[in-house]
This record gives sequence, structure tokens and C-alpha cells, in this order.
Amino acid sequence: MVAFGKRLKERQLEEWQGYYINYKQMKKRVKQYAQQIELGTLDRRHVLKDFSRMLDNQIEKIVLFLLEQQGVLASRIAKLGEEQDAVQPEPELQKIAKLREDYRAVGQDLLKLFSFVEINAIGLRKILKKFDKRFGYRFTDYYVKTRANHPYSQLQQVFKHVGFGAVVGALSRNLHDLQDRHGSYLSIYDQPTLPLQDPVIDSIRAAVDRLTNSTNFLNFLGQHALIMQEELPAHTDEPIDDQKYHFMSLILNLANTFLYMVNTYIIVPTADDYSESLGAAPTVCGIVIGAMAVAQVFSSVYFSAWSNKSYFRPLIFSSITLFLGNALYALAYDLNSIWILLLGRLCCGLGSARAVNRRYISDCVPLKIRLQASAGFVSASALGMACGPALAGLLQINFKIYKITFNQDTLPGWVMAAGWLMYLIWLSFSFKEPSHDIEENHKPRKSNAESSALEKGQKQPLLVSSENKADEEAPEDCDGSEEAPQESRKPANSIGSAYRLLTPSVKVQLLIYFMLKYAMEILLSESSVITTYYFSWSTSTVAIFLACLGLTVLPVNIVVGNYISNMFEDRQILLASEIMVFIGIICSFNLFFPYSEPQYICSGLLMFVSAEVLEGVNLSLLSRVMSSRLSRGTYNGGLLSTEAGTIARVIADATITLAGYVGVSRLLNITLLPSLFICIASILATFYTYNSLY
Repeated sequence: MVAFGKRLKERQLEEWQGYYINYKQMKKRVKQYAQQIELGTLDRRHVLKDFSRMLDNQIEKIVLFLLEQQGVLASRIAKLGEEQDAVQPEPELQKIAKLREDYRAVGQDLLKLFSFVEINAIGLRKILKKFDKRFGYRFTDYYVKTRANHPYSQLQQVFKHVGFGAVVGALSRNLHDLQDRHGSYLSIYDQPTLPLQDPVIDSIRAAVDRLTNSTNFLNFLGQHALIMQEELPAHTDEPIDDQKYHFMSLILNLANTFLYMVNTYIIVPTADDYSESLGAAPTVCGIVIGAMAVAQVFSSVYFSAWSNKSYFRPLIFSSITLFLGNALYALAYDLNSIWILLLGRLCCGLGSARAVNRRYISDCVPLKIRLQASAGFVSASALGMACGPALAGLLQINFKIYKITFNQDTLPGWVMAAGWLMYLIWLSFSFKEPSHDIEENHKPRKSNAESSALEKGQKQPLLVSSENKADEEAPEDCDGSEEAPQESRKPANSIGSAYRLLTPSVKVQLLIYFMLKYAMEILLSESSVITTYYFSWSTSTVAIFLACLGLTVLPVNIVVGNYISNMFEDRQILLASEIMVFIGIICSFNLFFPYSEPQYICSGLLMFVSAEVLEGVNLSLLSRVMSSRLSRGTYNGGLLSTEAGTIARVIADATITLAGYVGVSRLLNITLLPSLFICIASILATFYTYNSLY
């Protein structure tokens, strides 16, 4: 396994060798700076000035060559256009075929130029990150902001790939004109919804997609899913992806995600009533709701490991387990057993296949639609979260069939059992197990996010100095060797080894994720108990309130993804969202005035919406700073974030049940206190991490 510098060199075209970023030289210069500072022969201010000048020179070299090559391509297209005009009066098939091939040859050279930009973007980001790591502060932040926002920005030229659009447009239009000679006078501009079907143009579109990974709603949702990917996209991997991809299997994967989220939240409005009907305190609803999360802590690990070998069998097992769990949940009423109720919820948690859902999208969906699939994963989760309570609100009926009771408490279990049975039948006939050959001859899948990291930096600077990845640093720095030990590229093989790969900034992100999941779980799980005690709300009213909260998820993400993230840096949104969650928690306390419905609804909505914004931005940042070694294997980044959120939910639900022993009148304030302290800790950690290094 070779180190990053050598892999970068292997991707370079020999005839353009002198125009790429000189990664090796800059890496040596960074090492020299560190030695000179240690000896006291150089101060940091001089280092910053010298390194900035070196980067400016490298970027200028790249940009001038890029403009030169764009001019060459433009000249070739112009000449071909003249030849095309010459054959228009009397078109000959042979000349048209030759023109078409000549245009495609220009397209192939354009693809080389896209690759040139991509490789330089990755190299530039890597050297900036290496510099930050060496000197313990955020030079990247300063450099990207000052260069990207300047009116004569050369970074804009590269990372906004100025001029490429015109070349792609000219190629597409002319190839379309040569292809369509059946009496139609319409061009590609008259039929934008009918894209040109040409292999070269398809490849160019894929390259543009990799370079145009700027912040928008789709990308925001995709990162929200935290589907981890690796670096340096290899174009040769894509045919394998296309062979493994099966549309119906993807739909089944998303359906599993949707049903599981419905299953999680459908019992929330009635869990306290169900507990009381079985002779337990209403606050036992915390344990009932949290039992599913307890089991999910363990199921996430074995499902993640199982997905290394199969996707079909874990989904089958998940469906069967969830069918049995929901049936037990419903039967507990007639058996009059709280233990059967808890056993049913534990079985439901053991069927949580969200690790498989994420892994399937990461491994089996082609790169060109992986972002859409990731956004679909988040959308399915949000829709399920809203549909669960809404469905519970509709199940307000009561009847018996053969001594089996169907009422508002048991119907959520019966409905979900029927849903999982139908899903199991659909899955058995329609899912196509993808090939797992890639696991045996593994070539690391790499992320399209690298090439646009600095483009994103114009709006939301790259994260932290300590976001280094062990697999790309030490071997090159220690002895100058370009060879890296194979162990440094291997995925983590245990929770402990995965934890050791976490940098301080990643730990802060996971703390934030823990905090927001804890606060949201407290709000949702105790909503039925609190609203019944203070406002005498019915089950239907609680269901409507929870459904309305769930329906805010997608609109909030649209606003953040399309607007807010383009106006502010991610770390600014992160800190502001944490403060808003803090305000929401403070406003939720019952202290000096009689507790009212407007206070509860407004503070709950503020807390929930702010937590949703925070979750999206936090996972977006987390997906970019986590080690590439956590992008594959059983103990991956998605698993770590899932475990952090699940443990937070377990603790929150246990807190509700324990606080219930003090009395329902004190439940609200007691459960909000831990949320408040954890929120304050996360705000302080965020502020320290992202400001103390300047």
C-alpha cells in the first residue's frame, strides 16, 4: 500500500508533470519549517508568509496552465465548428462520423483537464491540512478565506472551474447537432430536459458532478446521512458499482429505513397509557421506548459486521425480528405482562438494520447517484419520524377478535407487525444480493468530496488542525519514504481502535451529537406524560404535536442547505444552533409562572428545530473530518455516530423512568437538568476547539 504522495504522482499525466502541485516539495518544506522553529532559527510569522507565497505560486502555475489548455480546447472546437459548417449543405455520413469522433476526442482531453483540477485540489487540501497539523493552528481557514474572497481570486478559477461550462456546452451542442439529423431544428437549449446520450458527455457530466459538490439541499441531506466514503475517486471503480447497483434493492433499503423510524415513534403517544394499563407507572414509558435503543446499541455492531458478507440476509433477519417484536408488544396487553412488552421492544431494537442501510448506499450505489440516495435515506427517516405519531393518532379504536384486544395501545404493534410481514414478502421476491467480490480484492472507494473541499471552504472553512488521518501522515514524515505500511491503511478492527482514530475535533462533534439526541429524546419520550399532567391532552393531540415536529425536518433542512449554509460558515451555524438549543431548554423549565401550552409548544419547537439544524451541520462536518480508515469495515464512522446517538437515547429514556420515582410534578425540571448541563459542556467544547487554535 503506497502513501498519498506516491498515489498522487501515479495519477498525474507525464506530459503535464511540471504543472501539477509539487506536493512532495511542499511536504519537505513543511518539515523544514518545523525543524527551524524548533531550533529557534525561524519565527512563525516568517513561516506563514513564506508558505503563503509558495502556495500562491503553486496555484498561479495551475491556473495559468488551466487557462492555456482551455484555450487549446476552445481553438479545436472552433476549427471543428468551421468544418461542420462546411458539410452542412451536403452532409456525408463519413464526414459526419469523423467530426463526431473528433469532438469526442476533445471531450476525452477535457476529461483529462477535469482530472488535473481534481488532483490539484486534493493535493492542495492535503498540504494545508498537513501544515495545520504540524503547527497546531488553523492556517487553512485564513488562507482559503483570504484567497477565495479576493476579486482576483485564483482559487475561484480552479475550484469554481471557470470556463469549463462553455466548453462542455459547445461540445454537447455540436455532438447533438451531428447526432440528430431527422428534420428537427431544435437544439439542446430548446430541449433541456432531453440530455444528449453520449458516453463521453456522460463521463464529463460525472466529472462535473465531482467538481461541483458545493453546499446545497441535496448535498446537505447526503452528509446528514453520514454515509462515510474514502478519498481520491478512482474512475475505474464505477463500472463495478453499476454492476452491483439494483434500483429495486435501493428502494427496499430505503423502505426498511422508513418502516424502522415509524416503528420507533409510533408508540410514543400511547406508551404511558400502555404502561399504566399493565400496572406500571406512566413514567415507565421511558424504559418501554428506550428498550429499543438499548438493543440497538448491540445490533448496530453485528449488523455492521454482517454487512461485510451480505445485505439480503441481514434485512431478512431484521424483518423477521421486527415482526416478532411488534407481535409480542401487542400481545402483552392480553397477557397482562410488562415484561412481554419490554421483550417485544428489545426484539424490535435487535432488528435495527440502519447500519446495513447506510452501508448498502455507500458500497452498492453508483457514485453519480450516491448523493441522491443519501438524501433519500435522510428523507425516509424524517418521513417515518412524522408518520409514526400521526399513525398512532389515527388508531383510536377498540374491539376484540378471539380474545385478542385491538385498541390504541395494541394497534401500533399489530399494524407494524403487518407492515413488516408485507415488507418481508416484498424483500424475498425483489431484493438482489450484490456481489461482494470487492471485499476480497479491495481497492478503497474514494470520496468525491475531496476535490471540492476548498470550494466548500469559500463558504465554510475546512475544520480543524487536528483532523489529520493516521493513514496519510506519519510514514511520510518520519523518514521521507513514500511507502506506507499496510496497517496504516487498514480499517479499525474494534471499537477501541476506532476510538483511538478519533481526533479532538471529532470527539467534540460526537459530544454534540450525543447532546442533541439526548435533548430530542427527552422532549419526545416524555411528551405524552408531561402534556397529560399539565394540559390533559388526549392521545390524538399528542400525536398531532409529535407529527408536526417531525414534519419540520425536511423544510428546516431545505432552508439550511439552500440558504443559511451559503451565508455562514458551518462552525458559526454549529455554535448558533447549540445556543438556540440551550435557549429552548431554558424556556422549557417550569419555574416561576404557571406552565402553559404556548410555553411548552414554543420552547419544544425551538429546541427541536435547533437540534435538527445542529444535527445536519454537525454530521456534515463529521463526514469531512473523520479518518478515512473509518470509512470502511465493521467499526466505521457511521457506526460510531449511531452508537453515540443510541446511547444518548438510552440514557435519556432511563432518566425519564428514574425521575418518575420523584413524582410527575417534578419530572419536567429533573429531566431537563442533564440536557442543560450537557448542552453547556458541548458549547464550551465547541468554542474552545474552534477558537483556541487561532
